[in-house]
Order: sequence, then C-alpha cells, then structure tokens
Amino acid sequence: MKKMKKIFVSALTAAMFMVSGCEAPDQEIFDEIPRATGLATTDPTALAAFAAGAYKPLIGTWGAHNSLWSMHEVSSDEMVIAIKGGDWTDGNQWTRMHEHGYLPTEESIGNAWSYCFSAIGTINNTLKSFGGSQLLRAELETLRAMVYLWLIDAYGNVPIITELSTDPTPATKTRAEVYAFIESSVVNSLPLLPKQKTYTTVNWYVAQTILAKLYLNADVYTGTAQWQKAADASKAVIDGGVYSLESDYFANFKTENAGSVENIFVINYDQVNGQGFNLAQMTLHYSSQATFNLAEQPWNGYASLEDFYNSYDNADKRKNSFLAGPQFSSTGVRLKDASFESADPDGENLTFTPFISAIKPKPGNTFGSLRQQGVRVGKFQFQTGATPNLNNDFPIFRYADVLLMRAEALWRLSSGSAEALSLVNQIRSRAGVPALGALTADDLLAERGREMFAEGYRRSDLIRFGKYNNAWWEKPTSVASKNIFPIPQGQILVNTKLVQNPGY
Repeated sequence: MKKMKKIFVSALTAAMFMVSGCEAPDQEIFDEIPRATGLATTDPTALAAFAAGAYKPLIGTWGAHNSLWSMHEVSSDEMVIAIKGGDWTDGNQWTRMHEHGYLPTEESIGNAWSYCFSAIGTINNTLKSFGGSQLLRAELETLRAMVYLWLIDAYGNVPIITELSTDPTPATKTRAEVYAFIESSVVNSLPLLPKQKTYTTVNWYVAQTILAKLYLNADVYTGTAQWQKAADASKAVIDGGVYSLESDYFANFKTENAGSVENIFVINYDQVNGQGFNLAQMTLHYSSQATFNLAEQPWNGYASLEDFYNSYDNADKRKNSFLAGPQFSSTGVRLKDASFESADPDGENLTFTPFISAIKPKPGNTFGSLRQQGVRVGKFQFQTGATPNLNNDFPIFRYADVLLMRAEALWRLSSGSAEALSLVNQIRSRAGVPALGALTADDLLAERGREMFAEGYRRSDLIRFGKYNNAWWEKPTSVASKNIFPIPQGQILVNTKLVQNPGY
C-alpha cells in the first residue's frame, strides 16, 4: 500500500510541474517501484494519478466569458450580447461576432486558440513523462484528439503538435490533415480504452463519441460525407448500455450533477479546485444577485434571441432553460431595476422579455438594448449563495446528443428511416412534446437546438445544415468564409508559418 501511494504522489508532483507550464523530469521518479513497473501498471487509480495534470487545463476558459464557448454561442442564432447603454460595448467585439464580421484581432478568438493549445501542450508534456504506459497513451492521445476536434471545428487549418514535435513555429496543416490525425489518434487508441463508465476522464465511449462528432461533420471538414461511420460510432455508445436518458432533463445541469446517467464526459468545475465556470455572472441582470443570493453582482450580458426562445412549444419542459418574465428575490420580493430606461414599458420592475429592441445603438435608438430585454440562460442550476465560480460540471458529451447524432446520420442515409424518427421521438417524449410523424432537415436542426441549447454546438449544427450564413435577427447574410474563424493575428505575428484562413 505504501509503495503504491508513492507512485501516486510522484505522478501528482509531476502533474503540478505540467500545470505550471514546465515539463516534468524524465528521470526515474519512483523511489521504491522501478519506472518500468510503474508505467506498466493497469491499476485505474495509478493511471488516473498519472493523467490528472493533463485534464486540468480543460477547466480553463471553456465555461468562462470571452473564449471558445462564447464564440460558438454568440455567432449562432441562440444567443447575443447586446450593447445596453454604455455596457458591453467591448470594442464592438460581440456585435461583430453576432453579425459575422469578426476579425483576426478579436480577444475571444485569441483566447480560444490559447486555451486549446495550452491544453495540448500539457497533454504532450504528460505523454513525454508517462507515455511509456500504453494504456495511458491511449487515454491521452484520445483526449488530445478531442481538443483538436474543437480546433478543426473553429479554425479549420491549424498546426499539429505532438510530444515529438521540436519546431517552435510549426506550420499550419490543412483541415483534411487535421481530420486524419484526429481519426487515427482515436481509432488506434480504442482497443486499449476502458469500457466501464467514467465521468471526467476518457473511456471507450468518449472515444466513440469523438468519432461520431468528427464523422457527423466530415463533409464540412473534408468535403466527403461519412454518415455511416457517424451512425456506427453513435450506435457503439448506445449498444454499450452504459448510459441512458435522465428522466429529468435538468438533472444533467444541476449544481451536483455527478450522478447523471446521461453525461458521458464533463469538465469538472468546482468553486475552489476547478474555477472558471461563471455563467451566472455572464447572463443574469445586476439585480438578479438577490434572486440567488450570489456572492457577487452579475454582469447583465448574454441573452437568447427571441426567435430561438419562441421555437420551443410552451409545453416543452426544456423551455425552462430560460429565465423569462417577472423576476423576484429569494424571499419572493419583486425585483427592481433602479437604473431602468424611461422607454422600458415594464418600468422599474425587473422583467426579462423575449423581445430585444436592437443589438447596438442606432439612429432613433441611442441605447441599443434595454437593460431588462432578453430572456436569460437558466439551463444550469444557480446554487443559492454561489460564488462567481459555479460547482456545476459542464457536459461536453451527453447521451441525448449521441441519440440525435445517430438519428441525423441515419436520416441522411435514408430520409424515411424509422429508427431515426424513433430516436428523435425519445428525446421529444422526455421533453413532454408530441411525437413527430416524419422527419425533415428543419425538424432535426430545430430539435438539436432545443435539446442542446447553451452547450456549445449550435454554430456547428447551423454550418452542417447550411443555415449559418442565413440572415436572422440583427444579422445580415454572411459569406461562407465566416464558417471558420480567423487564425488569431497575435499568433501569426509570432509564427509566420501560420497561414491565415481565406476571407480574412
């Protein structure tokens, strides 16, 4: 027992070096167990200790403002950050993001790039130290592939960096090359990944879900559709019988959601040890602090678009993903907005209305959006007394998504697929809405939107269904080059081998 504990301590010490950006030493680090013995272990606890540092950077800025999640959501038809008087001007970054006029100099685009490559760097450092373990290598190469899935989706053409890379200024690879790298990394790792349920770490089912996501978007990424592969990877997860739908949709997003039978892989947030998920700050009105007795005042930013909110049937249980209507304190007192605008028909009584007057000031509208306009994101539970760092774990992969991915892939192969219809109706049944009699492309996209709201997938879905460049509220028609974000200008300045994406 003592000897095994020393392995864990040594691994965790090495992980601390990695988190700080330094490589762990490559020498013998076990004082009683030979290195070869330690790296050959199949003990899950030992492997988890070795891998711990590689997962830490994922906490990063995923659930925080002004990074990858923000880009996906605000560039879609789900959410907007409207300018409210003098609030949220932010150099017009969020107006440009919504209108698809984003630039290579946007902070969010640079932050998201750094977030992903920081995670990849830490994974690579861990592989340098512990990659001699085949089981650990399979886990970490799959984890790295997941981060590259985020990169290929957002930026298209990016450098491929592994633990063997030595060039400090790696060149951009084509989207097809990155696709092949992701696929081979996961496929080669599958035989060594555990098939039992995990929660915050990679297993065989996480790997299959990564493949399903990759194959579902293969036509976008490479020009060649892979619907059958997407259907097969999704089926592998379903047939495993390890995951199932929660009877309560919102059980997946509670403050204590570790018991979810539906969440396949999550980012493990914690108000002390895993800080960074600050959705309450990002979306709630300043006065909403009294609704949840929050430790700090929210920022009154993110809201949903009226058309998206109205796409939910009133009977749809998932419509409770939004905070709408009159707002109250935790003791039931009607909340007031002392700085309400005279143009607000609700006056000082705090009321979240679906209608938003404008995204920015215009002639005849000097304030843009009213402070109270826009229904807010309430999908994740806001714990009473929460700090700006929420305890909710953020689901990256969820079983409901797997069902919808298989349904879509089967429908793409045959629009009359009975199984595809049945899978979608499973999702609708839980939501309390009537079953569909047939499926169309619009049905599939709308159902994915309602089910996956605020989980970071709407932009990708709109692109895959050919809707991303359409006009919607306060957004004109955009050009196809906006389907991928620009390479951050700051990165190109320090690495001249990077090739900017077309249209920027």
